[in-house]
Amino acid sequence: MSLLTDLVNLNLSDCTDKIIAEYIWVGGSGMDLRSKARTLSGPVTDPSKLPRWNYDGSSTGQAPGKDSEVILYPQAIFKDPFRRGSNILVMCDAYTPAGEPIPTNKRCNAAKIFSHPDVAAEVPWFGIEQEYTLLQKDVKWPIGWPLGGYPGPQGPYYCGVGVDKAYGRDIVDSHYKACLYAGINISGINGEVMPGQWEFQVGPSVGISAGDELWVARYILERITEIAGVVLSFDPKPIQGDWNGAGAHTNYSTKSMRSDGGYVIIKKAIEKLGLRHKEHIAAYGEGNERRLTGRHETADINTFLWGVANRGASIRVGRDTEKDGKGYFEDRRPASNMDPYVVTSMIAETTILWKP
Repeated sequence: MSLLTDLVNLNLSDCTDKIIAEYIWVGGSGMDLRSKARTLSGPVTDPSKLPRWNYDGSSTGQAPGKDSEVILYPQAIFKDPFRRGSNILVMCDAYTPAGEPIPTNKRCNAAKIFSHPDVAAEVPWFGIEQEYTLLQKDVKWPIGWPLGGYPGPQGPYYCGVGVDKAYGRDIVDSHYKACLYAGINISGINGEVMPGQWEFQVGPSVGISAGDELWVARYILERITEIAGVVLSFDPKPIQGDWNGAGAHTNYSTKSMRSDGGYVIIKKAIEKLGLRHKEHIAAYGEGNERRLTGRHETADINTFLWGVANRGASIRVGRDTEKDGKGYFEDRRPASNMDPYVVTSMIAETTILWKP
């Protein structure tokens, strides 16, 4: 008799050319990922060849009940690590039936910025360091922590090894491999300073691809934690007190910054970011004020400063960039729950298009 796992792992290519496409989009809160699946007649590799679809926006906080239809536009395709074979994950954005982006569709505006000739010519690269916390399902307390209590102080957990230091490595490694399978440009993982907290990095990715890849990487992680019975949290300060928060440090460079003499361009870009500090902070994630306190490797939320190798700065420039006179810099302000479409496009818009 077949086991459930046997049926879940059925290889459809043995009996049909049809595939399953999982359509993914961002829900009404701006952080809740939604998805549903449909059958297609055969393999597809070009998102423009995929059919548009609709969903009930009144059930996701994105449309009124009397006019609830929202249309999904397929934008990027990834291999499905769960169903495998020729099955796919499809990152979508959402529009009204009249073709207008709904208010929670942040991808549309980002795509306009990245398609601007001046931005496209600079080939902006992004590397996003996504921190997150794994929580016990019933008590919403970090995994590995004693119920109602605390582990030993921070120190041994960052990049730590051992049953008393690294909690949830099976989930983290499963996610790493699943992202590689999907075709996401995931570049690494590590345990973070607070126990039960981890990080993965996506990039370098060009332009709008950074947002697509990070959202799908988040989706894959949420699916894996669903299987594991663990809650995934992107709260920027999940535990109050003397514990590190969770950010999404965003590494950035342009063609000019990567070329000889690029350090001058980098410093000019940082100056422009400083002039628009308040606008960026307002768009860099909910609850970020609980994280950006000037402690735990952050700069105070009301203060803009940059420095070489300074993890207490708003913007960190690496030693190699200073030495080589070209390279990239890291914006350390974005919270773990930021929208990568918003953050990446805003950095590009400020540093390339904005005239102070």
